Amino acid sequence: MKKLLVIRNDKIGDFMLAWPSFAMLKASIPDCHITALVPAYTVALAGLCPWIDDVIEDPTKKSSKAAQLAVIKQIKQCRFDASINLFSTTYNAMLVWKAKIPYRLAPATKVAQLFYNRRIRQKRSQSKKPEFEYNLDLIRAFLHDNHIPVVEPDAPYLSFSQNDLDKQKSKLASQLSLCPDKPWVYLHAGSGGSANNLSLQQYCRLIDGMEGDFDVVLTAGPGEEEKAYQLQSMINRRGEKAVVYDKNDGLTDFARSIACASVFIAGSTGPLHIAAAMDVPTIGFFPAKRSATPLRWRPLNSKGRHLAFCPPKEGSKQQQENMANIRISDILTDVNSWVTTYLF
Repeated sequence: MKKLLVIRNDKIGDFMLAWPSFAMLKASIPDCHITALVPAYTVALAGLCPWIDDVIEDPTKKSSKAAQLAVIKQIKQCRFDASINLFSTTYNAMLVWKAKIPYRLAPATKVAQLFYNRRIRQKRSQSKKPEFEYNLDLIRAFLHDNHIPVVEPDAPYLSFSQNDLDKQKSKLASQLSLCPDKPWVYLHAGSGGSANNLSLQQYCRLIDGMEGDFDVVLTAGPGEEEKAYQLQSMINRRGEKAVVYDKNDGLTDFARSIACASVFIAGSTGPLHIAAAMDVPTIGFFPAKRSATPLRWRPLNSKGRHLAFCPPKEGSKQQQENMANIRISDILTDVNSWVTTYLF
């Protein structure tokens, strides 16, 4: 198996959790050629992945019939030996089936599984392991089918040269008036429309209660700027100083900037998973419902470099999703102990 197509064409966080899969494939089959099918908004990130050789941009199921036929033709012309659908939908299943890829592996999911000739029962809805482990189980199945020994991957999965990081930190220090000699604590209050997040008041109390001398950087994606500036005004009124970073030059520049953080704080969002892929220490806030727990969406940090919180698991589904049930005063001792251990 030399030419492989790997599909993970959903959100940024989901794509970042596929990086161990790309790493395992390339480490186990060094001479294979890996192509990733991703949507437009993750093409730049795919270009940063050292284990991806080529990228095909997916027009997505919302595109025109002509665009979908064009990507099927493109896939077919590549003459892939195998496809691995880490994310299975009927749309994704039809892409590889119509392209006539001889080996088509995916989770056994609903009607879509009929279009694959190799299926793995995973029961992801039970959320018994992290998402990246479900992905890796598919890669292990593929390697087993082809009698190839598995080489397990290790963090970090994304890195930049020290020269690149020095330049980025110098740029940010100048642009945002940050002290280069202090730790930089990044906080991303946006959610990207995915998992529930803490309120601005909760994040303000968290920053106010964190011990140590550090600068606060509030990151914001498109459409999240207003929320970041509102949080900035709340933090500044309480005596700390926070700056807003919302003028990056695309995802590659944003990733380099996140790499300069001493710690990254967010809900279950794409930026949290980008930070974790670089093994930047992360603090994450997650709902307690089964499909969104800290276990299911655990970031890619190495052991000890991620701290997670969620509402109490007891109670109704609505209570498990209510992030207001995370009491900041109850978690500050753990936060400060962890931050002191890893950062100061």
